[in-house]
This record gives sequence, C-alpha cells and structure tokens, in this order.
Amino acid sequence: MKIALPSRQDLIDSHFGHCEYFTVFTTNDTDILEKEILESPAGCGCKSDIATVLADMGVTLMLAGNMGDGAVNVLNNTGIQVVRGCAGNVKEVALAWLSGAIKDSGDSCHEHDHGHECNHH
Repeated sequence: MKIALPSRQDLIDSHFGHCEYFTVFTTNDTDILEKEILESPAGCGCKSDIATVLADMGVTLMLAGNMGDGAVNVLNNTGIQVVRGCAGNVKEVALAWLSGAIKDSGDSCHEHDHGHECNHH
C-alpha cells in the first residue's frame, strides 16, 4: 500500500494545495518499507495533475491536514482515499494510521481553523 502525505519539513502541511512536497510511504500492514519524495507541482494542488501522478505511483491513501471538498473529490476520483484532520510528523502519522489509531475527522477546510488533530479512537 502507498500512502501520500502533504509535507513541509517532515511535518504534515495543513494546506494541501501549498505543501512543499509529498512524502509517499510504501507500507505493509504494520510498517513503512520505503519513503519517496514527490515535489509539489506549481500552483494549487486541486488544479494540478497531482492526483493522477499519485495514483499512477500506486497511492491509495492520503493522510492530510485541511483540504477542501474539491480536492478530496479530485483525489477520490483517481481512487485515492483521503483522511483529513491529521497533524504532526509524517512518519509518526503514517505509523499511527497503520496501527489503527487514526480515523477520518471529516473536516473540510471551510474555515481556516488549524486546531485539528487526528481523531484517535
């Protein structure tokens, strides 16, 4: 499985469309096997071809901070599931997802509220 995370300095960038790069982890059921860095395209994320590029790489999940519904729909249309409301170190977030500690908060970026954390159960 491949997981993409919008990143800035190894942390989840809360603004998907303006992140510095995407961290792409190849994982098995419990651990990270490989890490790739994909440079972020110029311009807004939802208007670029980033969803297609990530899907072509085999990405099926994005762990993100805030993201508008338009960007979520573009990613979903390429077969990428999106989990919003994540924050923190990209590797720790990916490992938390693999351990089952993260669920989708369902938060869209309507208001620019940066107080969201991943919902742990």
